[in-house]
Amino acid sequence: MSVREFVVLGTASQVPTRHRNHNGYLLRWDGEGILFDPGEGTQRQMLRAGVAAHDLNRICVTHFHGDHSLGLAGVIQRINLDQVPHEVTAHYPRSGQRFFDRLRYATAYRETVRLTEAPVDADGVLAATPSYTLEARKLSHPVESYGYRLTEPDGRRMLPGRLAAHGIGGPDVGRLQREGRLGDVTLEDVSEVRRGQRFAFVMDTRLCDGVHALAEGCDLLVIESTFLDEDAALAADHGHLTAGQAAAVARDAGARHLVLTHFSQRYADPEEFERQARAAGFEGELTVAHDLLRVPVPKRR
Repeated sequence: MSVREFVVLGTASQVPTRHRNHNGYLLRWDGEGILFDPGEGTQRQMLRAGVAAHDLNRICVTHFHGDHSLGLAGVIQRINLDQVPHEVTAHYPRSGQRFFDRLRYATAYRETVRLTEAPVDADGVLAATPSYTLEARKLSHPVESYGYRLTEPDGRRMLPGRLAAHGIGGPDVGRLQREGRLGDVTLEDVSEVRRGQRFAFVMDTRLCDGVHALAEGCDLLVIESTFLDEDAALAADHGHLTAGQAAAVARDAGARHLVLTHFSQRYADPEEFERQARAAGFEGELTVAHDLLRVPVPKRR
């Protein structure tokens, strides 16, 4: 049975707290695992969350500030220590190649795993598999930063009433699905489009076109909300979003489930992020993330 869930490993912004580790997030998508922004302490958080090095197929780094990337060294060495049997691909801004190189070879270790470097230098598709297409969009931050979006291909949903009307049942249903036609009956005659699921990961950024493009129509939108709305000027100065801004993006994009994360240590009441997000008019499912939280990807419509 396929599993699609988002595992939160850390939710702090620049400074970790007693209750929030630096960033780290894993998307489980069927048989693959995509690790986003492994900050300091990610390897230990993976252990606490039941995430193994063998679970990782891709690593996606949005940018090279320490709270989003200092855990790379430990994660890469753990992948090699555990001799992960499959290829692992790393995506990150090409402008930060020197930082990636330093983190990959921060200390001596034995390389046993094929780690493929696939840096990002423009908007576009990074990978296309039968299960998803992964793309990147440039964001607005003091250093070059990219957000990531995963889109499942659309499929077909069989309609029992139409199948019955054409006298099709049993093994013939599977044959029709595979071949696209059974006699005079086409697949389109007895099915409808089943929209693929969509996920987006939006970290450190001001409001920009890339934010809206990533969020559009998402089933699960994970987005930073470093500041509360009263500190909007500070957020803009430092290249971040407020809770209200993040929620407005989700509202306008028609996102189904919004996950807010990446919180400044200056705020003591996490519920205020939810209150401000609701005040911005977002009416879908809303989660204020905490460490070790597991969020299922919403079921298909």
